[in-house]
Amino acid sequence: MDLKEIQNLIKFVANSGVAEVKLEMDDVKITIRTTLEGNVTETTYVQQLPAQAALPQAAVPQQAAPVVVNVNTEAPAAAEDSKFITIKSPIIGTFYRKPSPDKPVFTEVGNTIAKGDVLCVIEAMKLFNEIESEVSGKIVKILVDDMSPVEFDQPLFLVDPS
Repeated sequence: MDLKEIQNLIKFVANSGVAEVKLEMDDVKITIRTTLEGNVTETTYVQQLPAQAALPQAAVPQQAAPVVVNVNTEAPAAAEDSKFITIKSPIIGTFYRKPSPDKPVFTEVGNTIAKGDVLCVIEAMKLFNEIESEVSGKIVKILVDDMSPVEFDQPLFLVDPS
């Protein structure tokens, strides 16, 4: 199962109104849990199981991170940020604003973005996961420095949807 298929599955489950889906295929195990409060995806796990032919002590499970952006439509605590949408990290890893050191950044403050635009890359366990926007709007603030560690559900960007 490739990354686009996983993304499409996550979007399908989120839009279907189902609370939880578990899927196991060959070496991939996926659990998707959603809540119906707003459009917030609570938890998405993608786990790649160790290969059967690997040596017993060398077999270490790897987790492939989902590429989905959690969009929090609830108002942030600060009054001036109440009209902005917060795009949060769907995984734990290292935040990168560029696809590689010699390339330009994906987006800057003031840029207009569309749904599906890549905003950043988060590296987790040597996998580089492109984080795409699920909203259209204008980048108001980038909340994380380049090459910084990020936690699950940590705010990354503020977007003005108007």
